[in-house]
Parts: sequence; C-alpha cells; structure tokens
Amino acid sequence: MPGVTTLSSPELNHDVSGAKKAAKSGPVIITDRGKPSHVLMTYDEFERLSGRHRNLVDALAMPGLSSIDFELQRAEIMPREVDLS
Repeated sequence: MPGVTTLSSPELNHDVSGAKKAAKSGPVIITDRGKPSHVLMTYDEFERLSGRHRNLVDALAMPGLSSIDFELQRAEIMPREVDLS
C-alpha cells in the first residue's frame, strides 16, 4: 500500500514526532510483536473515513469515483387522459 508506514511499538515510543509526520502522508501501522495492532492517522483522515462533516462536494471528490461507470437512462413521462365526466 503506497504511503503506508509500519513501526513497531518501541520505534513509535522512540520517535513519536516522526510517526506523526509520517501520518501526514498516509496511515502508520503500529505493530506489537510483529503483528499489526493499531493505526495512526491524521484527524482529518479520521473524519473523512468516519463520515463526519462530509458534504456532497467532499463525497463527490473522493478518489476513485471517476473510474466508476454510471449511466443514467432518460425517464419518459407520459401524460394521462383526464376523465371529467
């Protein structure tokens, strides 16, 4: 995964500011005994992923949406006869 940094727990403890800088360009996976246990990310990324403060413009600007084929069919609305009897 591009932009992903992996740090062990001791590495994180040794360089928290470096981990915070790395989180600006992508998620930082924190490992415990060699297995992923936590993820460090910016608060803006957390809000984006959790759907908080999302508006239509942000939702439509999400990466990858331009590659989705979406074809609308024109709706045909036909007038009905009116019975005035």
